[in-house]
Amino acid sequence: MQFKDIIGHKSIKKRFIQSVKDNRVSHAQLLIGPTGIGKLPLAIAFAQYVSCLNKGENDSCGICASCQKYQKLIHPDLHFVFPVVKGKGFTNPVSDNFIASWRNQVLKDAYFDIGDWYRTIGVDNSQGMIYSHESNEIIRKLNLKTYESDYKIMIIWLPEKMHLSCANKLLKMIEEPPVKTLFFMVSEESENIIQTILSRVQLVKVPRIEKEALSQAIRQNFNLSESEIDNLVHLSEGSFRKARIVVQNSEENSFNFENFVAIMRHCYARKVSDIMDWAEEIASIGRERQKSFLNYGVRMIRENFILNLKQSNMVFLSGDEMNFSQRFSPYINEGNVWFISDELSRAYTDIERNANAKIVFLDLGLKLVKLLRP
Repeated sequence: MQFKDIIGHKSIKKRFIQSVKDNRVSHAQLLIGPTGIGKLPLAIAFAQYVSCLNKGENDSCGICASCQKYQKLIHPDLHFVFPVVKGKGFTNPVSDNFIASWRNQVLKDAYFDIGDWYRTIGVDNSQGMIYSHESNEIIRKLNLKTYESDYKIMIIWLPEKMHLSCANKLLKMIEEPPVKTLFFMVSEESENIIQTILSRVQLVKVPRIEKEALSQAIRQNFNLSESEIDNLVHLSEGSFRKARIVVQNSEENSFNFENFVAIMRHCYARKVSDIMDWAEEIASIGRERQKSFLNYGVRMIRENFILNLKQSNMVFLSGDEMNFSQRFSPYINEGNVWFISDELSRAYTDIERNANAKIVFLDLGLKLVKLLRP
């Protein structure tokens, strides 16, 4: 993967390239930023540039032996760590057990999220983790000599999913890695990474994709008019993944929207039996999808509050969302917006901690009944 394959982020690319030219590449870097903006492909392109045998002024050559292996994600000195799940024939799963699926996912769509990854490996009903056993594999691999490159590079996707014992075992390795060993970590919830790891890495804040670059990417990938492109850039908030979801009206987005509309209508009408049925239904889906819905709910509450304040230029809603919100937004105001957002966030935390989903969502619905009516 080359820098030219990544949408936007000229300043980040320039920074990475200059650090290589100056021989000042930090041994442990953490890329943070929103979902779908290209942090993982940036990390891979950076790793490819570091290892390229014939570096160009602004990119790796793309044709040397190293680049050809990087393009297929099979370079022997490039290692990946990512959340996996137990089962599927593995009692102590590590990333290498799923590496073929991982390569296929990244090469097919490098702007994916955790939900996409779980669907790829067929575990939509599970919550993944980087388990304790993974730390032994990381330490073993990085203590070996390099095979072909000057550098061994370990890319850790979503270190916030790392089990505490795994993270603690890696502290010394991250702080004092073997010679010419690089850690590139990619996070979407850096606030959930333990402080002892955060203190040992260089933070790289990756901003949202620039409007011009995102417009060009949308223009190349979708057959839309210029006015539709402008609207899509506004709605996507600098995320190529979100832009693609809006265009494709993905099943996940439709699912979240339909469930948000349903629970808000049930709660406003105070239909407790319908709330109970809804809670039972949504409790039957996977926890990652439940968390995705709750995140979506927080976003919709924010958008409706802004819409209620008549700040339409700051609202990011698709057509169906806007049609619903024009009627719903008057009920989201200064008196309840923070309380509703807090309840959705609290439910997210409870689901993440494996609380009984039926109880969590029933409790959420009953609290919304009170919050949505004066």
